[in-house]
Amino acid sequence: MSSKGKNKKNRAYQPAGQVELVFSGDDYFQRLARLIEGAQDELHIQTYIFDNDETGRAVVALLKKAAARNVNIFVLLDGFGASSFPRQLRAELSAAGVHIRFFAPLFTTNTVYLGRRMHHKVIVADGHTALIGGINIADKYHGTREELPWLDYAIEIRGTICAGLQEFCSNIYHRRSFRKMVHPKNGNASGTIPIRIALNDWVNGKNEISKDYLQAIREAKKEIIIVGGYFIPGKRLRAALRNAVRRGVKVKIILAGISDVILVARATRFFYAFLLRNKIELYEWRQSVLHGKAAVVDREWCTIGSFNLNHLSTYASIEMNVEVQSNEFSEAFSKHLYEVMSRCEPVLPQHEKKSSLMNQFMNWCSFRLLRMASFVLTVFSYHRWFRRFLLGRKQYG
Repeated sequence: MSSKGKNKKNRAYQPAGQVELVFSGDDYFQRLARLIEGAQDELHIQTYIFDNDETGRAVVALLKKAAARNVNIFVLLDGFGASSFPRQLRAELSAAGVHIRFFAPLFTTNTVYLGRRMHHKVIVADGHTALIGGINIADKYHGTREELPWLDYAIEIRGTICAGLQEFCSNIYHRRSFRKMVHPKNGNASGTIPIRIALNDWVNGKNEISKDYLQAIREAKKEIIIVGGYFIPGKRLRAALRNAVRRGVKVKIILAGISDVILVARATRFFYAFLLRNKIELYEWRQSVLHGKAAVVDREWCTIGSFNLNHLSTYASIEMNVEVQSNEFSEAFSKHLYEVMSRCEPVLPQHEKKSSLMNQFMNWCSFRLLRMASFVLTVFSYHRWFRRFLLGRKQYG
């Protein structure tokens, strides 16, 4: 067996009864509504952002109706990302019987939480159906009459593999000590697709997503397509991409032509010269904000979720991706990404050469400032690592 085959086996993929690619916009929020309306016993929603807008209020209404049917509902929002969630809505949900709390409020009696954020976006119903991806609950991901939805993706999963995911979400909500996610064995039933729910939570010793990204890129034979809304590659990733091109692998990266974080956009552009010099194809999506985080390798493996290829996702935040080992699924996703690239603006070497010295300097300053900020934020996560392992406080915020 090749080393690539051995590594795939070591990733411990489990068959799911059904796996579907989900797009931001109506596709995602119609599925979310069906999930809430169909829940009979227990529902978990864990998300970074939950805005008090038309989309957010529609989800709140659905949750109240589900609670009236005696569904046990647990909503966990990030203390920073969802800090604007109104107290009144929280009180309304609690009064309706919905359990809701915030992960790691910025300031508590114990410590200050800055870098360590719950960045994953996961909904799981009755231990059977789940939505995992990068899509938050807000109008900007749903789209409005005036604006297209931010470009992003998720995966809908059905099957017994969701039982372990539900237990994982319950452990986080109830601040239980870290436990490995359990993937129930259900055999290689006909029609199932091998998937893996991968985590990145450096503070708790999990860096599955970052490892699997590097491994997939290092083992690539033909093609790598990356969707990077907040793409700030570290040294190991840059080296892996450069070496892949030298092996004859075609590398294509879809980046944000329009970004909601200008500092990150400039920091990303700081790397354009390196990427183009190493014959990596760059495409900027300019029809809406690009928020997606995904990759397809050799049209046989793909990963979709909340994990950004940057320092914060690797070392500070709690992230979740779904990895799919399927030629059929990966081929379909690749075709979609090629269609996206056809609507992008290619970044050509001659364009980069025409960039003014002031622009290049601003990009360099943005990268340095962002790296400094990332270091400061992750130091607070290291502080939590110290508390967890040396002081024995082994629970989630």
